[in-house]
Amino acid sequence: MTKKNIIKIAGSVIVIAAVAGLILPRILGGGKEEIVAEVPPVVTVVKPENRTIEVSSELIGTVEPDSIVYVTPLGSGEVTSVNVQTGDMVTAGQLICVIDTKQVESSRIAAETARISYEDAKKNLDRYTVLYQAGDVAEADYQSLVDKVQLAKLQYDNAKIAYNIQLESSQVTAPIAGRVESLNIKVHDMVSPQTNLCVISGEGGKAVTFYVPERIVNGLKTGDSIRVEKNGTERAATITEVSTMIDQTSGLFKVKASVPDGNTLATGTSVKLYVISQRADNVMSVPVDSVYYEGGNPFVYTYADGKLKKNAVTVGLSDDNFAEIKEGIGAGDQVVATWTSELYDGSVVTLADETKDEKQAADKTASDATAETEGTTAETSGSVQ
Repeated sequence: MTKKNIIKIAGSVIVIAAVAGLILPRILGGGKEEIVAEVPPVVTVVKPENRTIEVSSELIGTVEPDSIVYVTPLGSGEVTSVNVQTGDMVTAGQLICVIDTKQVESSRIAAETARISYEDAKKNLDRYTVLYQAGDVAEADYQSLVDKVQLAKLQYDNAKIAYNIQLESSQVTAPIAGRVESLNIKVHDMVSPQTNLCVISGEGGKAVTFYVPERIVNGLKTGDSIRVEKNGTERAATITEVSTMIDQTSGLFKVKASVPDGNTLATGTSVKLYVISQRADNVMSVPVDSVYYEGGNPFVYTYADGKLKKNAVTVGLSDDNFAEIKEGIGAGDQVVATWTSELYDGSVVTLADETKDEKQAADKTASDATAETEGTTAETSGSVQ
């Protein structure tokens, strides 16, 4: 056997021995349990942040004109003419209807009678003025005539005012410009100051009226923005009125909001409303999923020095994402934001960031070892040849 053949056989023996070293332990140890070390649970932590938390409520409202007037007469009587129809556009001061109050004529007569009395008293005073200046009328008598003229003037002025009021009462005019939404009278109807003659909606946008309980009304104020939704389209609205008195019919508080671009909303239809019913500004908060409850009492886990601490907390306002923490933890605490069944007070855990760093380091070590092994194998193969 030559020296060259001996070297080849020796190389083959080395390769077979290396393969056997890898395979035999697996064959021989196939029937034994593999011992696995217990791995601490991996958790993610966050720090509390200050933010504004808002709670929105969905309500139903009714569309109505932004400005609306219910027209009623000043006096009672029979309607003698109606000058508008439902849907008509009217201007301020336009004649709506005429009412025969039966008092217009009597007021006119009273005013005319007062005028005649005043003019007669004035003429009589003029005649006595000449005599008074000539010294033929006593001072007291002349002053009495002057007083009578002044009284007659006051009575005439008062009669004219009463007549004008009755005249205005018989001619009902539109107090604002807008659309006649409803008309409730016709010729020959008898009306009184309690009769609603018609409803006029002012020109401009629309409004929404809705009712809320005390829990919500306390969080609303004039100027607040709300959202109005109809048929999938949303519009912005602004609260203009918040009642402080309970509506006797509904037992709720009435609220009104203006919808500037709501001209396409039909009066009387229902819409969805979204209002901010509760709000907490610039409060310390954590993710709502970080808060756990035990026996109805809230708590959170915080992380420090590789272990968890269970902290009883006081929770304030919460929305779908965050919960206000009033007390129990500080702004610098690391709050656990993940949940596993292995969490308890004092449990040893690993932070997700640390696990990531360890994995990257292990991957780098394995990569370096693989590169070194490949280099050694290449050198061995070259030697064997």
